[in-house]
Amino acid sequence: MQRFFATIASRSAYFMGHPLAFLISTALCLIWAATGPMFDYSDTWQLVINTGTTVLTFLAVFLIQNSQNRDGSAIQAKLDEILRSIADARSGFIGIENLTDIEIGMIKAALEREVLQEAEGAPDEETPTVDKLLEDRSDLTG
Repeated sequence: MQRFFATIASRSAYFMGHPLAFLISTALCLIWAATGPMFDYSDTWQLVINTGTTVLTFLAVFLIQNSQNRDGSAIQAKLDEILRSIADARSGFIGIENLTDIEIGMIKAALEREVLQEAEGAPDEETPTVDKLLEDRSDLTG
């Protein structure tokens, strides 16, 4: 079932992002607008476009989110493999996408400080280093 859904989601996301999908949607909206006088701009005429766009948008959200989730996971796996294969890389970075926003923000800030310190040559002893933050993380999970 998951393979079937993934295939449908991928194909749907590809189609929805294709220029032809935009052109078809635009054409349908123009046809709908042009038929307004023929249907006296009735409530049913308006309901057709409202219902159609609402249902398509509702379904598209789930399909696109599924595709983005899979893409994000694949990218993380590839980045983890790169980190694992580079000798100087810190393996503690593998899996940090599972941390909280605050923890990730702290590591990001420590990385930025580290870059500035390397450029300026002035170490900051008061704030935690990237290595310390990654070590604390491994203590909690390991």
